Amino acid sequence: MIYADNAATTKMSRVAIDTMMECMEKNYGNPSSLYSIGQEAKEILEDARKTVAEVINADPSEIYFTSGGSEADNQALLTAARLGKQKGKMHIISSAFEHHAILHTLDRLELEGFEITLLDVHEDGLVRPEELEKAIRDDTCLVTIMYANNEIGTIQPIAELGEICRKKGVLFHTDAVQAVAHIPIDVKRENIDMLSSSAHKYHGPKGVGFLYVRKGIRVANLIEGGAQEQGKRAGTENVAGIAAMAAAIKEMASNMEENAEKLKKHCDRLIEGLKEIPHSALNGDPVKRLPGNVNFCFEGIEGESLLLLLDDKGIEASSGSACTSGSLDPSHVLLAIGRIHDVAHGSLRLSIGEDLTDEDTEYIISSVRDTVEYLRSFSPVWRDLMEGKKEFIL
Repeated sequence: MIYADNAATTKMSRVAIDTMMECMEKNYGNPSSLYSIGQEAKEILEDARKTVAEVINADPSEIYFTSGGSEADNQALLTAARLGKQKGKMHIISSAFEHHAILHTLDRLELEGFEITLLDVHEDGLVRPEELEKAIRDDTCLVTIMYANNEIGTIQPIAELGEICRKKGVLFHTDAVQAVAHIPIDVKRENIDMLSSSAHKYHGPKGVGFLYVRKGIRVANLIEGGAQEQGKRAGTENVAGIAAMAAAIKEMASNMEENAEKLKKHCDRLIEGLKEIPHSALNGDPVKRLPGNVNFCFEGIEGESLLLLLDDKGIEASSGSACTSGSLDPSHVLLAIGRIHDVAHGSLRLSIGEDLTDEDTEYIISSVRDTVEYLRSFSPVWRDLMEGKKEFIL
C-alpha cells in the first residue's frame, strides 16, 4: 500500500509513539498537582513548550496547547475579534481558500456584525501583498491568511503579508497547520502575531496542537473552568499527547531540509509524469508550494471514482480536504483559483511522505494514467468533448 494522503494526517513516528507510551505509563500525574508525580508531569509539559517554541522561534510563554488546529484557529480569530470590537474595529480580512475552521468562524463573526473581506488567490493560488495592503482599512482588526494551502500546497508570501500588517497596526494570524515542521517558520522575522498548528500533520498524535500568541496580546478563552495554560485554556492538559507532539516536531524539524529535498524530487517527477496525461493541469504555483504536495485536475472524469480505483491499486490519495471528503460539492479551493465545477470535480491530491520510493513514484504515475484513461473510456462528458459537443477547458 502506498499512502499518499499525508495532508489529511500522517502516521505517528516511532519516537512519538514511544514517548507517548512512556509518558502514559510513568508520568500519569496531573500537572496542576503539587506532589512529585504531578510536578514531573508539569516538567514534561514545560519541556514540550520549549521544544515547540524553538521550532518557530517563539518564547515558551507564547505557546498555548490545544486539541488541534481547528481549536487554535477558532481561539485566534475570536481573540482578535474581541480585541477589535473593544476598539470599534469590526473588519476582518482573509482569503477565499482558507480551511473551513477559518471560514466557518468568519461566518459566525459575520453574524455578530463583523464585515469580512476575502482576498482573491488567483490562478496560481497566491495572495498578492499589494491587494492586502489596499484592502486594509482603519477599522480592520485582523488579517488571517493560511501559511500553506491544505489542498493545493501553495505557500503564501507570509513575511510580506506580516510586514504590511505590522506597519498598519493590524493583528496577523496564519493557519500554519500544513507548514509547521515541513518548511522553516520564524514568527519574529515574519511578523506573525498568532499561529495555529496540529501535531498529526507532522507525525504526532491526533487531538493535540498549539496556538502561538505574541506577547502583549490578551488571549480570549474558548473553554472556561480552570487555570491551565496561563488561565487561557481550561482542562487538564493531555501530557502524553503534548510530549509526543514535541518529540515528533523536534525530529521533523531536525530533518526538515533533507526531507524537503527528497519530497521535492518525488513531486517534481510526479508533476512531470502526470502532465503527460492529455487535458490535465497542475493546480497552484509550480514552485511556491509545499515539497510533498501535488494536486491535479483531469478533465472528463469524477475524482471520487478515480480515488476508489486507485485504492483498488493500493494507492491511498484524496480529492481535497479530509474535513469535507463526504461532500459532493467541488472543492472551494479549486473554485477559488478559477477551476469550473466540471473540472474541479476531477481533482486528485497526492500528499506524499518521506518513505516514498522511486518505484512508488513511477507506480503512482502509471496507475493514475491508466485509471484516467479507463474512466474516460465510458464517460459521457469525455465523449462529448471528443466529439466536439463541448469545448475542452484544460
